[in-house]
Amino acid sequence: MFYVALIKFAASLDTFVPDAASVASSIKYHAEFTPAFSPDSFELPKAFYATAESARDSLIINWNATYEYYEKTNVKQAYYVSMEYLQGRALLNAIGNLELTGAYAEALKKLGHNLEDVAREEPDAALGNGGLGRLASCFLDSLATLNYPAWGYGLRYKYGLFKQHITKDGQEEVAEDWLEMGNPWEIVRNDVSYPVKFYGEVITGPDGCKQWVGGENVMAMAYDVPIPGYKTKTTINLRLWSTKVSPEAFDLRAFNAGDHAKAYSAMKNAEKICYILYPGDESLEGKTLRLKQQYTLCSASLQDIIARYEKRSGESVNWEIFPDKVAVQMNDTHPTLCIPELIRILIDVKGLSWEQAWNITQRTVAYTNHTVLPEALEKWSLELMEELLPRHVEIIRLIDEELIQTIIAEYGAEDLDLLQEKLKQMRILDNIELPESVAELFAESEKISAVDSIDEEEDDVSDEETEPDDENEQLEEQDMEKKTEVASIELDRKLPKMVRMANLCVAAGYAVNGVAEIHSEIVKDEVFNEFYKLWPEKFQNKTNGVTPRRWIRFCNPDLSKIITKWTGSEDWVVNTEKLMILRKFADNEDLQSVWREAKRRNKVKVASFLREKTGYIVNPDAMFDVQVKRIHEYKRQLLNIMGIVYRYKKMKEMSPEERKAGFVPRVCIFGGKAFATYIQAKRIVKFITDVGATVNHDPEIGDLLKVVFVPDYNVSVAEMLIPGSELSQHISTAGMEASGTSNMKFAMNGCILIGTLDGANVEIRQEVGEDNFFLFGAKAHEINGLRNERAEGKFVPDPRFEEVKAYVRSGVFGPYNYEELMGSLEGNEGYGRADYFLVGKDFPSYIECQEKVDEAYRDQKRWTKMSILNTAGSYKFSSDRTIHEYARDIWRIDPVVLP
Repeated sequence: MFYVALIKFAASLDTFVPDAASVASSIKYHAEFTPAFSPDSFELPKAFYATAESARDSLIINWNATYEYYEKTNVKQAYYVSMEYLQGRALLNAIGNLELTGAYAEALKKLGHNLEDVAREEPDAALGNGGLGRLASCFLDSLATLNYPAWGYGLRYKYGLFKQHITKDGQEEVAEDWLEMGNPWEIVRNDVSYPVKFYGEVITGPDGCKQWVGGENVMAMAYDVPIPGYKTKTTINLRLWSTKVSPEAFDLRAFNAGDHAKAYSAMKNAEKICYILYPGDESLEGKTLRLKQQYTLCSASLQDIIARYEKRSGESVNWEIFPDKVAVQMNDTHPTLCIPELIRILIDVKGLSWEQAWNITQRTVAYTNHTVLPEALEKWSLELMEELLPRHVEIIRLIDEELIQTIIAEYGAEDLDLLQEKLKQMRILDNIELPESVAELFAESEKISAVDSIDEEEDDVSDEETEPDDENEQLEEQDMEKKTEVASIELDRKLPKMVRMANLCVAAGYAVNGVAEIHSEIVKDEVFNEFYKLWPEKFQNKTNGVTPRRWIRFCNPDLSKIITKWTGSEDWVVNTEKLMILRKFADNEDLQSVWREAKRRNKVKVASFLREKTGYIVNPDAMFDVQVKRIHEYKRQLLNIMGIVYRYKKMKEMSPEERKAGFVPRVCIFGGKAFATYIQAKRIVKFITDVGATVNHDPEIGDLLKVVFVPDYNVSVAEMLIPGSELSQHISTAGMEASGTSNMKFAMNGCILIGTLDGANVEIRQEVGEDNFFLFGAKAHEINGLRNERAEGKFVPDPRFEEVKAYVRSGVFGPYNYEELMGSLEGNEGYGRADYFLVGKDFPSYIECQEKVDEAYRDQKRWTKMSILNTAGSYKFSSDRTIHEYARDIWRIDPVVLP
């Protein structure tokens, strides 16, 4: 019955809507005929897979219709290339976007299950780690919802980043198992695969054309995941690449001889490219694997994009209009190799000239910068890249030469010191000799300068003086030779030769954007200032956003119903400007009452979740204070936990009556992963868990203070925690967070933020109102001065900060030696010392701001008003707004609504 209905649906997308009965039939069909489990039961795991496959059927109909319409109309399409996609669970999002939540809930009830229980069986897709990947996923949701023609490209990581376990020793990492039982959302495309080459050599053919031959070859296989839009037929594609080699690569002779490792070494070498997201790169093998990952993503994606362009073009392929049909967005520097790879394909495979290929590439690729941290602006060893990707290094050298010529054309060669400084900052190749053509220019300029200098010296000699003797002539010749020798940038033989990927992105991209107003200004004024002076028209701001479908409509149904009632419709889900209507009701007692009730229901769910995951019992009537994000020193989880230690110490010094009067009860919740080789971040995780173990078992403190670290933080955990949060901490060192997006999710759900003027905090504070944001800390423009002050020995730490460090060192939180952690906050200079992230500087401002938080929370009417105004002010931070801006200003694509 269901499949008859699906045929009708395919014929007329407008008329058929599956009901509970047809959905139940579809689920039963998949349970029986596409089984991954035994046929004699219908337990939750089986129910999930059957339900997901049922929902996928509906997605495929829209997906195919979308694909066919784009092919037919040959519209310009954007391609978003990202190393990460932090998708989260897909079931509730898919049926919600299809407007089938009710039908699926009723169908599963008939089959003996609850929809929420079934949905919890789905593992999070382990395709990302932090904000970079989550932003990419929000963007795909918005692209589909707004009917923009676009695809995403990524890698299909078998084991993800890692699954985090919290033990008595802190964080431990184990491999993710999200693909262990298969992924019901993906469809393997056995007919879509591309060769990806490593190593080898470049030869020049008789016709003068370059060929990259020999080396190691793998195949990139496509796995497609449908991305549905909300209340629209448009369903776009996320294409993920997995790597393999042909069965012929299995050495059967070696296997039968007992050399099993040799037999399957080629297979394992290919497969491991897509094993892990961000493999450790401290070893040469780790660096090589990371570079292989990046090239695999870029090569397979570009080959696919070009194949699709050629298919749409038919027999007459016009490469000149390629940028009129294709926009490639590089999400950070990981996909930088898209630039030389596109050029390689156009020249070596399609036969275009260098000038044509370079021009087309400059009109096709755009770059989003996500960081101001120098260590995160990727640099690759030239030696490694020459070995792994020899043809691409040749192309990068040509791009570097093009850039140098542009710089010389702009600034001239008269002032060689100025020119040398420009080249030192802007070149793609760092600590590498100048190209011959440019070196000759320098040499010629130096010769002219040397001759002019000698002429001037000769003019100064009086007629009475004798002719220069042979010794003087020899000295002059040596002087000219010495001056000619400086005709190139000085190289430091002790430093490695590097390829600066961010500089390559800026040089080749037609647009460069930051992701928050303050970040984009830092990009222009500091990170890429010389490029900005040269090409100011390239630089833009595109403040990040989050999808309101996943991050409030589906994860917070109680609050969503309230918003719909008080704004008059559900239009706010796709038009978040409607949230501003809530401002005029912020003081309304009826709204405040239901608002508080919804928040408490969510807090009860969080309390139950925390007990299940950690064993800790918390009071839902306490303030829920949350900091969940990647563990990094600049994000300053250390400042938060030091503040908690100070709070705990003050409580211990008081009588029970004083404690109760002096402090608002708090549950302090942490979550996030420390990168496996980031030792200091792992020390911070250990510190937080040790503080929690002490505080949570202290009978004198009871429910006044709890500290809970939630293991294995991911999208699904966020969807649980954020709706129940009341205070959220976004406390990075000012000027170091590009944007942040969790701050937007918390504000959208009526959570009040405490933070610095960093990233998107600046704009959030503007929109929600200064009185509804707890601000503390140094400003971005003050940071360098404060670090210099520290280096000069002028910083005087606050006595309260010294008190906390001494308390930690006293051993109150257990036997672990925290000297390295506390020592990083001390001294005036040295690696891992001198409090680079200004925890000590901002500590007094932070704890005083926390006192204001307590004061505001005691007045629940005031707090609820602040909460309402945060939701109302979050309207700007929808990824729909961000995507409209990308589409209009960078990609220049228009919405395409299916007929």
